[in-house]
Amino acid sequence: MLALAWLLPVNVKSLNTALLRVAGQGTPSVAGFGRELLDLDKPGPAALVLEAARKAGDPSANALGAVFASFAQKHPDMMLWGGWDVALEPLLANRNAASSAESQPVLKFMVMQQSRDNLRRYLAVSRLPGVQTVLKTGELTTTQRFVPANRPGGQPLDAVILLTAYLWQTEHLSAGLQREVRALAETAVQSGQMGELEDFYLDILTLGQRLNWVQLAELLRTTNSLGTVGQFAHLARIAPEHLAVIYTAALMTRSADGVARYLITYGRTGAEQLQLALSYGQGAVEQLVQRQVPVTRGAGPEIEFGAAFALRHPELALIGKYAAFLGGIFLLLKAVDLRLFFPVESALRDAFPRMGSGVIAIILTFIFFVFSEPFLLKAAPLSEYKIKLTIPIVGAVAAPAAAVSNPPNNMDLSTILSITIFAAIQVGMYVICLLKISEVARQAVPAPTKLRLMENEENLFDGGLYIGIAGTATALVLQVLGLIDANLLAAYSSNLFGIVCVALVKIRHVRPYKRELILEIQQGAAA
Repeated sequence: MLALAWLLPVNVKSLNTALLRVAGQGTPSVAGFGRELLDLDKPGPAALVLEAARKAGDPSANALGAVFASFAQKHPDMMLWGGWDVALEPLLANRNAASSAESQPVLKFMVMQQSRDNLRRYLAVSRLPGVQTVLKTGELTTTQRFVPANRPGGQPLDAVILLTAYLWQTEHLSAGLQREVRALAETAVQSGQMGELEDFYLDILTLGQRLNWVQLAELLRTTNSLGTVGQFAHLARIAPEHLAVIYTAALMTRSADGVARYLITYGRTGAEQLQLALSYGQGAVEQLVQRQVPVTRGAGPEIEFGAAFALRHPELALIGKYAAFLGGIFLLLKAVDLRLFFPVESALRDAFPRMGSGVIAIILTFIFFVFSEPFLLKAAPLSEYKIKLTIPIVGAVAAPAAAVSNPPNNMDLSTILSITIFAAIQVGMYVICLLKISEVARQAVPAPTKLRLMENEENLFDGGLYIGIAGTATALVLQVLGLIDANLLAAYSSNLFGIVCVALVKIRHVRPYKRELILEIQQGAAA
């Protein structure tokens, strides 16, 4: 039962890597997803997926790279925009200038005056009210971060407004995003104040400077809120090295909102864990984004035993894991009690009542539960990707320096070994105290003398507490000196085990035996 509890890869507030491996089995790999995008004539998104596949160590990444190179050679006209759309025709002011076989950020092309004029004429006849409302915001002059679009130097804002309206016209904005943008645009037109809409335009500017047309369109299709667009823009500025991984995860899960929320919560560590999940396949990424928990690595076995059941029924798996641990500890303590402690207690003529093995098993199970769950009591580390207020220069977004934070330390093998050693020392101390009580009970001396002898051994009975404090102090000193890894769980477990040992000795054994001796003395005096 203990082996079953130890091998079952399920944790509270975290995901075991074994679960990720099983979740990814039979689902498309990153390279496979890239092939699907190429089959749909979307080389722009496929390029970022190829980069993510190489970072994730996908064994099929080289094959995808060869297919991508062949596609680019056969269709060079599609590489500039990352794909093709018949509605892009009005944007192409000069076909010769658009013949490059290299991907270009969409705004790099749209800032040209002729392109914007063509696009404005195309959108002017749109019958969509939302498109017309967005175009009217270009007449506002109450901007704070942009030069107004109708003034000299307002080309960046004009390009962003036209791009947003064009995305709406071609149905590349999700329904949720359309509702929010329309509400802000109507408020801005009515009040004459750009307000929060300017923040959204700034985010589109950031993304448009880094993504080509199809890459941007595919991302916004999976984005359901303005907040997520802002988070992705922030991530693109502060973590450009992870942009391919973040983008691929958003497209594979069809949930840019969940991916952005995960990255903002867990920072650089979250990006690395997303990359790990990508190496296992689409199912692994979906599990990680859906559950919004960190990955447990090095905190226990990573065996796939029972992983499929744990994925389908995580609550039942957790209950089963700790029920098996409780049952195994109970049976083990029962056996030890009968084989080791029963002869001692028989020598004491059953002087004190037994504490049920179940009570001790519950205590040890609780201790194991606390120490085996690395993210149960530990607060989430400060994320490097928390959004900060920045006021960039017009048309350019400065990338703020990322703060360095330490990733969460999972419980490694050295921590588990330290806790086991502290527990073994206290078990040995517990046995020594029992043997001392048995020795006093067997001596052929009067009851008052036995009582005095028991009082004389008080320091021994408190020895578990002294050893626990010494273990904690030693561990903390070694951590300060850098000789062992800093881990407060390992240090304070020594003190905890010492308290439990002394409580068991004094409450379960010393106090009942002294009570028997006192009653025996009183009966002798009455006689």
